[in-house]
Amino acid sequence: MKLLFKIIVFVSIIIFSSCRDDFKFEPSSGSELTFSKDTVYLDTIFTNIGSSTYNLKVYNKSNKDIKIPSIRLAKGESSNFRLMVDGMAGKNFENVELLANDSLFIFVETTVDIKQQTKGKEFLYTDEILFQSGSNQQKVNLVTLVKDAIFLYPQKFQDGTYEYLNINDEKIYGFFLDENDAINGNELEWNNEKPYVIYGYAAVPPNKTLTIGEGSQIHFHRNSALLAYPNSQINASGSIENPIIFQGDRLEPSFENTEGQWDMILLGEKSKGSLKNVLIKNATIGLNINATTEAINLENIQIYNCSNYGIVGYKANILGKNIVTNNIGKAALALTNGGNYDFTHCTFANYFSRQNQTTVSIDNGNGSNEFALQAHFKNSIIYGNTGESLLLYPSKETTNFNVKFENCLIKFFNTGNRFATTFPYDFSNTTYFNNCTIAKNSIENLPYFFNTQKNEMMITDKATSIINKGNQLFSQQIPQDILGKNRLSTPDLGAYQHVSSSTD
Repeated sequence: MKLLFKIIVFVSIIIFSSCRDDFKFEPSSGSELTFSKDTVYLDTIFTNIGSSTYNLKVYNKSNKDIKIPSIRLAKGESSNFRLMVDGMAGKNFENVELLANDSLFIFVETTVDIKQQTKGKEFLYTDEILFQSGSNQQKVNLVTLVKDAIFLYPQKFQDGTYEYLNINDEKIYGFFLDENDAINGNELEWNNEKPYVIYGYAAVPPNKTLTIGEGSQIHFHRNSALLAYPNSQINASGSIENPIIFQGDRLEPSFENTEGQWDMILLGEKSKGSLKNVLIKNATIGLNINATTEAINLENIQIYNCSNYGIVGYKANILGKNIVTNNIGKAALALTNGGNYDFTHCTFANYFSRQNQTTVSIDNGNGSNEFALQAHFKNSIIYGNTGESLLLYPSKETTNFNVKFENCLIKFFNTGNRFATTFPYDFSNTTYFNNCTIAKNSIENLPYFFNTQKNEMMITDKATSIINKGNQLFSQQIPQDILGKNRLSTPDLGAYQHVSSSTD
């Protein structure tokens, strides 16, 4: 934000230095001034982290050139807000000139230390911009919500270097979480007392376990991630009412659905993990799971708005139930170089804004025993806004490429007959596709998702081809849908039991 402020200052100086200097300005009486808003609401910020830059426009509606005697912050130099007026940064400005029927911008930023304001977890910080014109004073309110947080970041050493992690012989800006940290205490126990803000790669040390409680909120700065080292473990257990949320650290509404704000959650080779009732959004890769021996358990997982992948399994072992994905740049689920995978009642959807992505992609590397693949999809949906939502890449025909889809909806238009209808796309072969519904066009077998733009991926009552079409034996493995609704007697396909299509 400081760089943006400097750019604005530079441009403003150029603009104002080129103005004429032969105007005659009269003192403002105050009646000439109007404002683009009476209150500038700055979005929520974390303590000691600078805000974005916001603007206020001041209008001179009169036919005379005026000089505003004073523009200042009510709290003066002690204010935590910063202003820029006519290309000059400060908190108090005098004799500001404004031409007839013209306007000027005032830019506003803030940084607040919540501990200087309150002992609470949140604080509404306010001030006023005062416009003094003789005896007439006008004001514009400034408001921002400040949140306390726990900050996790690499240590800086006396020689100016930073702590780093060695990952695949590469030095990565990062650090190990410490159960006896001098500032934060036990960094391997996370809860919902305060949000966590991570800078760099935060790593769970070998033979240690990170436990994340329900309602925890974890925010990542750009180029940051959570990493499980070999033989370490991540256990994240949220609830339906209070899920655990992993997201970026930009709290402005304009960043709500912006993909690629942070890197990933990475479960490294031989690590362990269990994630339940977790929302992951705005990452580069939601979950990157590498060469895990024991099954990584994923249950009631939502992954949205990732620039590359939702879930990557690399020679991994994953057991997934009630997983929902949407708006992923390359693939919602990518299973690569083999592994063992079992997915039940999952909604793998992908309605990304571009058209070169897919929903599910599966390969077995070079087809050798080392990259043998076992993948089983049950009572699930594989659907998106491209013609083929399932792409299969067996290396050596059926050798070491064992996939099976049972009671699934799969979108596969076979656009331009690009794919042969033999293995692996022989949808009539019950060895690979048993009781599956294939959406071959844009008219039949639609899932009728409630609202894909808002990531509301519930199927509606219009989706008759997939309502009550699940196998009850599979639904017994996960008797409730992702919202806690019982599905045992009439299981629909996907992670949700259907809802009404009415918007009332």
